[in-house]
Amino acid sequence: MKHQGVFITLEGIDFCGKSTQADMLVRHLKECGHEPLFLREPGGTALSEKVREILLNRGDVDVTDRAELLLFLAARSQLVDEVIMPAIESGRIVVCDRFYDSTYAYQGYARGLPLDVITEMNTFATFGLVPDLTLLYDLAVEAAQQRGTGTVPAHDRLEKEKVDFHRRVREGYLELASRDPDRIRVIDADPDPAEVWKRTWELTRQSLSEHGIELDEK
Repeated sequence: MKHQGVFITLEGIDFCGKSTQADMLVRHLKECGHEPLFLREPGGTALSEKVREILLNRGDVDVTDRAELLLFLAARSQLVDEVIMPAIESGRIVVCDRFYDSTYAYQGYARGLPLDVITEMNTFATFGLVPDLTLLYDLAVEAAQQRGTGTVPAHDRLEKEKVDFHRRVREGYLELASRDPDRIRVIDADPDPAEVWKRTWELTRQSLSEHGIELDEK
């Protein structure tokens, strides 16, 4: 799908540090003279936020694997149609903390739902929208869980899954990156945030330049 703006997504296992990098990226883009739109998945619309409450609950609502997939897709479809596409078509830079690669990693590789079914349903839900750049923050599961120890609020329903589940998520992400290396750029998330940021900005600046987006770097 052709569009005017630039769509950047950030991915990774829980507690890999991607949300910190997303905040830094949005802040720096503003310093460079842009007004990026920052979103998170699921969320970003009234409907999507309601779905988020169900999906990331701490066990008070039972959600089957297929229902989980459908809920994520419903929230994403509303977000794309209502928010993301209008912003991109107006020429804005859109930064989203998670997008459809999360569905492949969590519901596909980790839950075991068919990848071909996910592809077909996701294409329908997103109107065929593909991120221009996806930054994948890779970190060993044990290191990520150590970072997550003692976080507030308490871990949500997906974060509370067992270690093997999160290992499958990580393996799924790396498999996705190997299949689409031009779009999905893997960043080692083990160093301190400042070092990770250098690579985050390097790849982002390169992508923006390729799309003709000028930056007023002081």
